[in-house]
Amino acid sequence: MSGEMAEQPAVLRRILEQGAPRIRETAAAIAARAPRFVLLTARGTSDNAALYAKYLLEIQLGLPCGLTSMSTTTAYGAKPDLRDVLVITVSQSGGSPDLVASTRAAREAGAVTLAVTNNPDSPLAAVSEFHIDVLAGPEKALPATKTYTASLLALYLFVEGLRGGDGAAAKALSDLAAQVLDRQDEVRQLASRYRFAERMVITSRGYGYPTAKEAALKLMETSYIPALSYSGADLLHGPLAMVDNISPVIAVVTDGKGGTALQPVLDRLRGRGADLVVIGPAAQVAAASAGFVLPTDGLPEELQPIVEILPLQLLAYEVTIARGQDPDAPRALAKVTETR
Repeated sequence: MSGEMAEQPAVLRRILEQGAPRIRETAAAIAARAPRFVLLTARGTSDNAALYAKYLLEIQLGLPCGLTSMSTTTAYGAKPDLRDVLVITVSQSGGSPDLVASTRAAREAGAVTLAVTNNPDSPLAAVSEFHIDVLAGPEKALPATKTYTASLLALYLFVEGLRGGDGAAAKALSDLAAQVLDRQDEVRQLASRYRFAERMVITSRGYGYPTAKEAALKLMETSYIPALSYSGADLLHGPLAMVDNISPVIAVVTDGKGGTALQPVLDRLRGRGADLVVIGPAAQVAAASAGFVLPTDGLPEELQPIVEILPLQLLAYEVTIARGQDPDAPRALAKVTETR
């Protein structure tokens, strides 16, 4: 896990230099089909990448999007009319039977199908009309790290291509990622707060919400701490009641409209005396119990999730080590999860 986290600056650079032209070609071909709606299909870490794509597509393009429930076709045999619908399936391995079956069914129902994987020779790529290779290279650690950030960047470039953009704003990502990963000592100090945690809450809004969900997943699968992720708005609709002065809360604060929307939630958390840690801009970190300042000055809000997740990946790793566990061998997990 540690080695693959360290590869991420190089992976991001590879996508920008080698993958971007092909992604633009794929986007242009799909844009010519003028899809009226988008459905996103994924599981696990890839589901969080798909949620990021949902925000991108709805905000940047105004295209309505939904996250699919695969069992409607794989278990119940539903046959929706998907003519002129773009179905994007995100999968690190491209091997899970339900993803393959639901994508095949979507194509048979008239959808334009796009697979986004780290394996161009996968069954999912084979049944899809279009494919984007995220170029992350072999990922052997069970917790997915570099394939997640690679998927985010590939999806960003794809959406940019749909709207005729060149993705130039992403050029700084590789250097920014390297800067964050070089600060592992800071994260190690932060991890000491959570060594004995029995529960954690992670919250954000807007583009940061997929980051909160992915951070919670990484903490649960490596350290086994129950980590609950909520949209800041949803947190106020009930779950806030479980937060007290010993409950660790991590807030992912994007520098932009999402962070502004999260501000009332941060105020309520401080009012409840929560142990609040902020991942975000310096001013927000200064007003919290602790945190990690992100180098996001000048980086568009829609690209910040690619940087935001990095200290949280490191945090999951460091908390797991501090608890005497092996992040490379999470119990009961396999690299390719075959659901149906």
